[in-house]
Amino acid sequence: MSKTLIFGHKNPDTDSITSSLVMADLQTKLGHDVEAVRLGEFGKETQYILDHFQLEAPRLIENLDGVESVMLVDHNEFGQSADGIENVRILAVVDHHRMANFQTSEPLLYRAEPVGCTGTILYKLYRENNIEITPTIAGLMASAIVSDTLLFKSPTCTPQDEAAAKELAAIANLDLAVYGLEMLKAGTDLSDYSAEQLLSIDAKPFEMNGITMEIAQVNTASIPEMMERQAEIEAAMATIIADRNLDLFFLAITDIINSNSQVIALGTATGLVEKAYEVTLENNTVLLPGVVSRKKQIVPVLQNNA
Repeated sequence: MSKTLIFGHKNPDTDSITSSLVMADLQTKLGHDVEAVRLGEFGKETQYILDHFQLEAPRLIENLDGVESVMLVDHNEFGQSADGIENVRILAVVDHHRMANFQTSEPLLYRAEPVGCTGTILYKLYRENNIEITPTIAGLMASAIVSDTLLFKSPTCTPQDEAAAKELAAIANLDLAVYGLEMLKAGTDLSDYSAEQLLSIDAKPFEMNGITMEIAQVNTASIPEMMERQAEIEAAMATIIADRNLDLFFLAITDIINSNSQVIALGTATGLVEKAYEVTLENNTVLLPGVVSRKKQIVPVLQNNA
């Protein structure tokens, strides 16, 4: 029997990569034969974390050919998962997103909570199973929480996230104020990324009331600097829209310092953005003050107006 594969969503972010590694550690200690893998390339923030803890990235896979069973972290929607996901047995899901387009033919462990990060739920699973958390594993979970909550500034952050991160940081001997900011800054160095790479750093597909869209997000310390590349970015967005037959491509360029997002929206359904946020797009863009969370401030707002 082949190993059970553990992975996060396509275009993996820090939470997806670290949660795959952490879940694999937990399941191994519980006696299961598993392997952490990934469904795509990841950004510099994640690489900073792996380098800090001297870890190799999970193996990249293209599809699930020959795979019998999997465990999912940081996602559940089949459209965001591995090709062939509908043909394998899903043994477990650990997630902090909405449930959509998901079904299984057999019972499974499903753990989803309205917290800011999958790492917070995994931290609870270690405690509930009385499994020791090593400094490296603690550092991975703390890093994921910092990433997903923007160092506790995101509206998705809960007291549970902050408490877990502080306890995990103590185990890993991390000063979160220093390490966390350096980690986030590492992810904003996008100068050597092509427009296509920028749009794939953290992009997810969605279907809302018949409207097909992709919502991408990149973090920056300077929105004006990123907007100098607007024409190049829009050309790449237009290609993706045509290739994937999308109605909308929504890019949020999020300022991690000032907690705002500059949105670039293209497609035939840009009116949804204007309706949802009661704004007018000018030159395909608008600044959304205070909007930093795709999960809490973008997806549900668009969904409720679609």
